[in-house]
Amino acid sequence: MTLVSGGCQCGAIRYSAELRPETAHICHCRMCQKAAGNYFMPLANAPKATFRVTRGKIAWFQSSEPVRRGFCEKCGTPLIFETVSAKHLNITLGSLDNPAAIMPFEQSGIESRVPWFDQLPDIREEVSGASETDNGARLKLIARTDHQHPDHDTVEWPL
Repeated sequence: MTLVSGGCQCGAIRYSAELRPETAHICHCRMCQKAAGNYFMPLANAPKATFRVTRGKIAWFQSSEPVRRGFCEKCGTPLIFETVSAKHLNITLGSLDNPAAIMPFEQSGIESRVPWFDQLPDIREEVSGASETDNGARLKLIARTDHQHPDHDTVEWPL
């Protein structure tokens, strides 16, 4: 097990848990696509007994009879996938403070995987917000007005 911490984009919710890295996976099912607002959702499970909300309160959406999904009511960040009767819950890997530390081991729900997913490495890449035409003005504006919580615990937020 790996001790992890994470939270939502705005910082209203922070959590800690002991994550099972060997359960990390990418789910392509249509329900996860809709819940993430993305083509897939990366998840890994943690025993419910180890999961602690250290700031705020998670809001819930019952996406099916056995499953509910936890999110930040303030900013909308998806945080949890929980089969209510299970002894574990799944944490969204993108909400971790260090998402690169947990590499998925498998993919599920592949019947709904977008057909061009394997072509992503061939798509043109650029650094986020970089533009030769604005001399970095967009990045400077974002830095000056950034309301995103940093990737670590803070005593208070917003600062």
